[in-house]
Amino acid sequence: MDYLALLCAKLTAFGELITPDTDLAAPVPSCGDWTFYDLADHVGRGNLWVITAVAELRGDFDGEPAPKDRAALREWYESTADALVTSLSADEDQQAWTFTRTMPRTVGFWRRRRAHETLMHLWDGQNALGKADPFDPDLAVDGIDEVFELFAPRMIHRGLAVEPEVALRLRATDIEGGWTYGPGEPVAELAGTASDLLLALWARKSGDDQEFAWDGDRAAGERVLSGPLVP
Repeated sequence: MDYLALLCAKLTAFGELITPDTDLAAPVPSCGDWTFYDLADHVGRGNLWVITAVAELRGDFDGEPAPKDRAALREWYESTADALVTSLSADEDQQAWTFTRTMPRTVGFWRRRRAHETLMHLWDGQNALGKADPFDPDLAVDGIDEVFELFAPRMIHRGLAVEPEVALRLRATDIEGGWTYGPGEPVAELAGTASDLLLALWARKSGDDQEFAWDGDRAAGERVLSGPLVP
């Protein structure tokens, strides 16, 4: 998967949400008490944080808040997006600071991670301002892989989640793909499109949503899903 090209496309799409008519005070239901301004500030400052991780090998960048004027916000955001793409155009094997203990500490790590981060926050912004587009199935599959490879173990390591006591099976209905999380044979299965499953793992959709079908011990499966599996 060409993560750099994907990142470029999603960064551009997010920037296009910031128009002269955008309601910066619009609530973002999938991100707690954030407004759209908070979301744009988070994405832009996250871009700058990764640039620092690559250029200076540190993860403590904070930066100044984004401007609150719409035109200035769009210009500021696009400058962070352009700078991020330039930074991550370096050799994918180049050393970088990362927060992971289990994956390579490289530019390549950030290409994938930032592509999925921007993808999810693009969905947040679209959902807040109108209607969000579902994810491409292949991309959603890769995003689900990332949750189980990177975030679920990290949440346990950080003491923010506990090891699941039973196993949950996730089954994609629109593409070949399935995942089992937890020990032993699955006690429950959650079925849905790869896009909806990824949104459920990131707590953007509830297991109660009509798009999903449950089989087996649903209550136990929902406990596994509640994790939390991601930050």
